[in-house]
Amino acid sequence: AVSLLALSAGLLSNQAQAARIDNPVAVFSGLDKITGRITTFDVYVNETVQFGALQVTPKACYSRDQSEAQKIDGFVEVDEITLDRRIFTGWMFADSPGLNAVEHPIYDVWLKDCKQNSDVPPPDSAGAK
Repeated sequence: AVSLLALSAGLLSNQAQAARIDNPVAVFSGLDKITGRITTFDVYVNETVQFGALQVTPKACYSRDQSEAQKIDGFVEVDEITLDRRIFTGWMFADSPGLNAVEHPIYDVWLKDCKQNSDVPPPDSAGAK
């Protein structure tokens, strides 16, 4: 009975992971708190894009297949260039942008979506794969 339980638990975990989609593009929104302007921008995984004084680098961006409720999450690093230090490393969740927020006095950045392609040309390193 124990081996049957372990087998069924293993099958369930494989099914749950099979629905997770690894995406090459993360979609972020950024808020400039001084101007009140919100900007949406695409960033390829392992590419760094500057938003104000922040450099945003997604390391992973996951979504689910269409048969499941969408849960968008990504592992992200954010550096503050004027202070030359990392201000955020961790998971961001699109459905809970305030859960793991970037804390900065002027800029906010949060993950909105993950997708397979972008209108933004890929960096040279992505094309070489």
